[in-house]
Amino acid sequence: MSTWGARALLKRKGWIFFGLTFASIISAWQIGCSAVGGKPPGGQPSGDAGCTVQRGLIILAEFPDVRHNIHPRYAQKRFFQEMNEYVQEMSYGKVCIGGDVTPKWNRMPRSIMQYKISPRNLEVDKSRINLLIRDAIDAVDSEVQFSRYSFTAIFMGAQIKDYGMMGLCGYPGMLGWGTQEVLKTKSGQVVHGGVAIYCYQAHLGTLFHDVAHILGGVQGGNRRVPCLYDHDLQAKPGPLREVFLAATIHMGSWDPMSCHYYKWELPPPGLSSWTKLRLNWMDLSKVKGVQPTEKTEVLLGPLEDGKAETLVIKVSLSPTTYYLIENRQPIGFDTNLPGSGVLIMYADDRIPECRHGRSPVKLVNADPNKPHLDGAAFDVGKKESFTDEKNGFQIRLTGKVGNSYKIQIAPYQK
Repeated sequence: MSTWGARALLKRKGWIFFGLTFASIISAWQIGCSAVGGKPPGGQPSGDAGCTVQRGLIILAEFPDVRHNIHPRYAQKRFFQEMNEYVQEMSYGKVCIGGDVTPKWNRMPRSIMQYKISPRNLEVDKSRINLLIRDAIDAVDSEVQFSRYSFTAIFMGAQIKDYGMMGLCGYPGMLGWGTQEVLKTKSGQVVHGGVAIYCYQAHLGTLFHDVAHILGGVQGGNRRVPCLYDHDLQAKPGPLREVFLAATIHMGSWDPMSCHYYKWELPPPGLSSWTKLRLNWMDLSKVKGVQPTEKTEVLLGPLEDGKAETLVIKVSLSPTTYYLIENRQPIGFDTNLPGSGVLIMYADDRIPECRHGRSPVKLVNADPNKPHLDGAAFDVGKKESFTDEKNGFQIRLTGKVGNSYKIQIAPYQK
């Protein structure tokens, strides 16, 4: 396991069983000791082997009709310790999350009922999201230098029952991503990157999911890192969790861009190679490109570990379609998966979002008898091969060496 992976796992165990550890309290206190928009705080992650710091502004927003007892240090811990640990591990130490939390709760000028939205993406009143974002950024306009931040998050002193949704990305998200309009405060400050909105009880997987939309950015009029659950299925009536799980038809619980989390009591699972590539967190020298017309054998290391020579196999079919093969083992955040083994994904870069059953990336399901793609992983001694008859090749697991798999890609004929 990587150094940052081991450290993150130990700290996560402290969070799960002991809540705020002494180290996390000290770290949060250090981060909170700088003025918002002033000198970067002493507790900001900056010593991790040259990682690129993505600075976030966390606006604490409360409402006249909702009571809470959430301390500002809680937001500091969630974003700048917990999410930072996750991002460092997922990016192999390349990226850190730093920034500032507003030193006090900012009272919004309206009741939460005037901002409340539907829990279903396609039914959300976008004007209410826009209203909350503008009220929140205007509330701190005189205290904050927005130019210092690459993303903004509104952290509400409210629960999902009050607001309607646990978390969302306003831009690039609910308010679109093709617009050329620049978001500005009442004084004319430009708000860079994007804006996410959260209830204080949001899972770490939800915090990351919506910030990842912002970090991925927009290219060619499309989000680089979209939601990987089906928006149309998520809009169906019924109990929220059951409906949401039924919408994870593309990637199941193998990537928080699909599931947010596998189980509420666990940290989020690690990212798929597809999402890491979209975020530019994957070293391309560790992606082995192969052609389906040539017989090739590759030793594929665990995606989470990062040390192996090859972490991803890419089987190219056309300039826009390909398979990705990755090895998911119970290491680091990948201990929070529904299983382990080799995942095979079909990707189509022409598809921008998950609508009407289509997705830019889909898992090949090794065991359809298990629900929600929980049995998608291939393994030696179980489901060992996948054949693409249309494109005339086969992917076969020929052995396992420690936590690595021998993968053979070869032409196939009936």
